[in-house]
Amino acid sequence: MGPDQARHVDALLRAYGIEGVVAPTDPEDTAGAWAVYDKADPDTRQDITADVLATVARHVQPDAPERSGPTRGFVIPPKGEAA
Repeated sequence: MGPDQARHVDALLRAYGIEGVVAPTDPEDTAGAWAVYDKADPDTRQDITADVLATVARHVQPDAPERSGPTRGFVIPPKGEAA
């Protein structure tokens, strides 16, 4: 994720009370890639982005089933309705 997405993720974490530190993967390059970590210290932190984003998704869609991979499909409106 980039810096703009990181700001949105950070806001969501705070809104839902989810712990995590959103920071650049390279502390010297704030314009580069960002991730969510368990703590701020770059020497001891662990990337928890996937787990945190899954938790955020459950907050946004609490009834959504767990998925093991991408899902594809089509939405076909009933006859007489325009999309």
